Amino acid sequence: MTTTQHDATATTTGDQPPALLVERSEGIVTVTLNRPEALNSFDDELHREFPRLMAELDDDDEARVVILTGAGRAFSAGGNTADFLRFSQDYSARRQAMRQARKLVEAMLSTEVPVIAAVNGPAVGLGCTLATLCDVVLVAEETFLADPHVSVGLVAGDGSAVTWPFLTSLLKAKEYLLTGDRIPAAEAVALGLANHAVPGADLLAEARKLAERIAKQPPQAVRDTKATLNQHLRGAMVATLGMGLAAESQSHDTAEYKAIGERFAGK
Repeated sequence: MTTTQHDATATTTGDQPPALLVERSEGIVTVTLNRPEALNSFDDELHREFPRLMAELDDDDEARVVILTGAGRAFSAGGNTADFLRFSQDYSARRQAMRQARKLVEAMLSTEVPVIAAVNGPAVGLGCTLATLCDVVLVAEETFLADPHVSVGLVAGDGSAVTWPFLTSLLKAKEYLLTGDRIPAAEAVALGLANHAVPGADLLAEARKLAERIAKQPPQAVRDTKATLNQHLRGAMVATLGMGLAAESQSHDTAEYKAIGERFAGK
């Protein structure tokens, strides 16, 4: 078996590592969020490069399945806390962030290649949204999901409010999005936000086994079945994402959000 690896980002400079690592092997593409020092939170570069990569993979006829995981001890901590004050003070930066959020959701729901999330560590906020936008979610037994948008003064407008009512019940979605409570791996499976909880040491191997099974299926049947199923979520996206992002943008003007931003900046 031959394996090739290349950096997916073209904007890195000097010795700065790429924000995304891409490894290809026999039709299976492993994409690793690669900001481990920041718990794979999404800065401007990762926001920009991730949708671009997904579009590239969608046009790649040799890509049969994508495995998405995180470098280090987290899947993704979500939004970049260093940006909190910036978004409260810079309207243009905030607008750009909302556009990036829309592009990420659209990219995930438009990509016809199946995506398996291998949630190796905490998936929080946007990281949780990203995991639950995937087609199959495997989560390490010892970790958790959480969407604490409300707890940091933000409307949960950039994805979870779109998809969670389809994955679990509307009542459960409301409970967890209004409280921001952590959802342990086993509970995430029981709720329908993940497919399987597996030992962390086995996570990537299990994701690989599942990817190999899917990769052996007729590709047109796989891609178009996924696309057909995602029409349910795309309809929900059209109905709710615009309102959610507009409301989330307004959150940046509240006193509560600014206070949280100042607290993060102080740390």
